[in-house]
Amino acid sequence: MRDPAFWWRAPGLASALLTPFGKLYGAIATQRMSKIGTLAGLPVLCVGNFTLGGAGKTPTAMMFAALLRDAGETPCLLTRGYGGTVTRPRLVDAASDAASEVGDEALLLARVAPTVVSRDRLLGAAFAKAKGASVVIMDDGLQNASLVKDVTIAVIDGRRGIGNAQVFPAGPLRAPLDAQLRRCDALLVIGDNGNARDVMAHAGALPVFHGRLVPDAAAIAALRQHKVLAFAGIGDPEKFFATVAQAGIQIGVRRAFGDHHRFTAGDEAELVLAAERGGLTLLTTEKDLARMNGDRALASLAAQTQVLPVTLEIDEVEFLRALVLKKLRR
Repeated sequence: MRDPAFWWRAPGLASALLTPFGKLYGAIATQRMSKIGTLAGLPVLCVGNFTLGGAGKTPTAMMFAALLRDAGETPCLLTRGYGGTVTRPRLVDAASDAASEVGDEALLLARVAPTVVSRDRLLGAAFAKAKGASVVIMDDGLQNASLVKDVTIAVIDGRRGIGNAQVFPAGPLRAPLDAQLRRCDALLVIGDNGNARDVMAHAGALPVFHGRLVPDAAAIAALRQHKVLAFAGIGDPEKFFATVAQAGIQIGVRRAFGDHHRFTAGDEAELVLAAERGGLTLLTTEKDLARMNGDRALASLAAQTQVLPVTLEIDEVEFLRALVLKKLRR
C-alpha cells in the first residue's frame, strides 16, 4: 500500500471529507492508549513514531541495542513481525528464518541482538526475560498500551514530518498528536528539522535529539562505478532514492513499491529486464533484500541486487545515552 499523496500536503478537500472518520479513529486510538499497561518485570524502551509508514524506527532500535550492550546490558529487541505469519513468541534466527514467517524488520534486528517476534507484546517481553534479557527494546508500540514503558522515544522523519497533521484516514497520524506526545520522553528527528518543526513546537519541555542515516562508505565507493536501477518497497521510497543520490551514486531508473511490498516473479522479471536493457546495477534497501532472501521464486533477483547499508548516527549521543540509562535503571 502506498500512502495517499494528500497526507503529505497542506489540508485540502480530501482530508476535510475524511476528517469525521479521523476524529472517530483518533478517539478510539486515544482510549486504547489510555489503558493501564502491565509491568514486564524488566525495563522497557519503546522506539515508536507518530505516523503510519516509515520514519526510521528500525535503525533507531538497532542503534539502541548497540548502545545498551556497550553499557553492559543484555538487550532483546521485540517486534510484532509485521508481514510475517508467526503469532506466538519466537526467537528469530537471522540465518534460517524467512521474512514471510517473521517479517523483514525482525531479520534486520536479529543481526545486532537477540530478537523476539510476538503479536502479544506482554507475552513477548516475558519470553525475552526468560531468554536472559536485562532490557527490552520495542520496535514500534508507542500506541500500544499493553506494556508499561520506562522510556519512550518518538522518531520523526525530518523530511516528511507529520504531513497534514490529521489523523488517519484524513492524514498519516496514528492518533491525535497531543495524545501521543504525552506518552513520550524524548523526540528523535532523523535528517534536517525541515518539516519536523510543527512537532517540535508542540513538544514543550521534551528533549529533542538529532540523527542521520549514514550510508556505508565501502558500498558507496563500489556503487559509484555503476549507474543503478534503484527500487524500494518501504514506508518512504523517496528517502532511499535521496540517500542514494546524495551519496553520489547515479540513478538511471527508480521503482517505488508499497511499504513491505512482497515481490513477485513478475516484479523480478520486470526489474531484471529493465536493468539489463539499461546496463544498470540493481540496488535496493537491506529491508527489501531481506524479504527476497529465502524465496526461491526471487533467487535471481536477490542474487543480482546490491544494497546500500545505513547506520544511524546521533549528534547528542552522550546526552541520549545518559537519559535512557537513567530512566531504565531508576
